[in-house]
Amino acid sequence: MTTIRLPVASGALEDYRLTGTPLPIARPTTPFNRIALGAAPIVVKPLSDADPSGPPDIDWEPTLAFRHHLLDLGLGVAEAMDTAQRGMGLDWPRALELVRRTLESTAGRKDAVIYSGVGTDHLSPNDARSLDDVICAYHEQLHAVQKLGGRVILMASRALVRVAKSPADYAKVYTAVLSEAEHPVILHWLGEMFDPALAGYWGGTDFRETMETCLGVIAANARNVDGIKISLLDAEKEIAMRRRLPASVKMYTGDDFNYPGLISGDSQGYSHALLGIFAAIAPAASAALGALARGDRGNYQTLLAPTVPLSRLIFRAPTQYYKTGIVFLAWLNGHQQHFVMAGGQQSMRPITYFADAFRLADQAGLLRDPELATRRMHSILALYGVI
Repeated sequence: MTTIRLPVASGALEDYRLTGTPLPIARPTTPFNRIALGAAPIVVKPLSDADPSGPPDIDWEPTLAFRHHLLDLGLGVAEAMDTAQRGMGLDWPRALELVRRTLESTAGRKDAVIYSGVGTDHLSPNDARSLDDVICAYHEQLHAVQKLGGRVILMASRALVRVAKSPADYAKVYTAVLSEAEHPVILHWLGEMFDPALAGYWGGTDFRETMETCLGVIAANARNVDGIKISLLDAEKEIAMRRRLPASVKMYTGDDFNYPGLISGDSQGYSHALLGIFAAIAPAASAALGALARGDRGNYQTLLAPTVPLSRLIFRAPTQYYKTGIVFLAWLNGHQQHFVMAGGQQSMRPITYFADAFRLADQAGLLRDPELATRRMHSILALYGVI
């Protein structure tokens, strides 16, 4: 068995012996009975002379190959979302190019389920003066993605938070935008732990009140709403809202802390999945969803239970830097030859975080080539002067 010397929180070094059995990378043999979308990351060219503070020079081959990896495991792809560093390194022109390239790359696949993020991030919140500014910004992105033939995830808007004066303003904007949707869209309620600029979304800070505003928008526009993803890291809030949705509207969990129970559901319903963590745990997620579809809830829990500590580590506060952990694991597993992110975000977590992610990924069977992962872990330890 391979042993590696890793740092721990105290600053000491301890020997860690890899004991996990890598999960197989296999196409599902059973159709899933849940919709499951994995939000996919991007990586940038390691030898580019583009400054990390500017627009990213995307490394297209591994970025697109990772989308096919998710599709091969039976998952759909949530494209150009916050996992792809939308609004934190990925600007709108490159997000649109990412959407276009992904749709073109997967056009020949009958199994390709792709939803793409539409927002207002090309409109600086400081430049937004009115609700009409926000509506126009949404329409620009919506029409661009629909022109490419893409299905839409309607992302939350920082500009809307700035100009909205009441819950009614949110209803006005969403009704105007949804009226232009060619197909039912997935709404995305992203909590402030993921993006502090979204604090007070839907016009308040009390969840019971903001939920009513959101539910009102959905009810008034149900024919244009496929579902809603909420990313609040609170299972009780998600379940409360799930039970209030119209019958035609799905709940997509964005809860990277409590996803196993929310997806399996209860006697009154369940959530589908639209999760950043699925990019990191795709083999386990695929096998677990297959087990759930076969009615084998025991195996479903067995497969996902060890992924939860890993997910809670990756998404720990400050949560908006979870993308670093997602790309780190993709690099360990050979999905790209480097660990370079837009905005230099490979540096946004401490070395003990990477060491803990390595341990937990091993224990969950998510290091598909332990020897390769160990060599790469050695290289990052050397970078930090640990060995």
